Amino acid sequence: MSEPSASEPTEPILQANQPEGVPPLPLTGERTLPDVPEENYWYRRHLVVYEWIAKRCRDKSVVDLACGEGYGSDLLAQEASSVVGVDANPEAHEHARLRYRRPNLEFRRELVEAYDDPCDVVVFCQTIEHIHEPEKLLDRIASLAPVAYITTPNRLTLAPEGAEKSDNPWHIREYDAAEYRDLLERSFDRVKVLGLFHSGKLRLHEHALKLGWDRVHKGLGVTERFYDRFTPSINSSDFALRPGNLDRALDFVAVCSSDRARST
Repeated sequence: MSEPSASEPTEPILQANQPEGVPPLPLTGERTLPDVPEENYWYRRHLVVYEWIAKRCRDKSVVDLACGEGYGSDLLAQEASSVVGVDANPEAHEHARLRYRRPNLEFRRELVEAYDDPCDVVVFCQTIEHIHEPEKLLDRIASLAPVAYITTPNRLTLAPEGAEKSDNPWHIREYDAAEYRDLLERSFDRVKVLGLFHSGKLRLHEHALKLGWDRVHKGLGVTERFYDRFTPSINSSDFALRPGNLDRALDFVAVCSSDRARST
């Protein structure tokens, strides 16, 4: 299914309505952002997974690797005893540091491959597909914490049929379910993979596309008006995280555990 948006941006889009003193980040495609109506589908798609993980991090020390804008780290910190958000990008780090402030939350500007402090839980969302040497990084993650939540998009639903990867220039490699499980099982003792699927109005949107909705809205000339309302209205209830036919999943959410983790 294609992203439910009206049109491709022709110039950089910045986050709207940022707190005073917080520089807005531009939407580049490297990371998703809140406070950008056109990006709401992808933001909610990622946020619902962070919400699910946060419920499992209560009173735990957590490291959020490749934390980007920082919204996920802030959400985790609502449940965890402590959270460290790690990102190497200077603009993202500065934005996160200034915007999200909690006594139990800190942000560090550092390569995820270099981070070496043990913790209870590692969270690593939508980034393994950006990594040149994923096996080495996964081995490091397995040594840092007994539990890790690691997510990635499903190549079969992100890329065109038969393609090796999507056209996202930031992605080095994308995985199907079998490839992803094989990659993780090289580093972790136990791996459970769930799928993220459309639900609610996004499920209805899927059915509408199969019935020819793309032709209808273009023919009626209502594309921009429809998606200007539809996309910002998407929320967490429009996604479902569950086991099932992973070949049809949007994203894979892996719960990985290791017996080799160092003590905190």
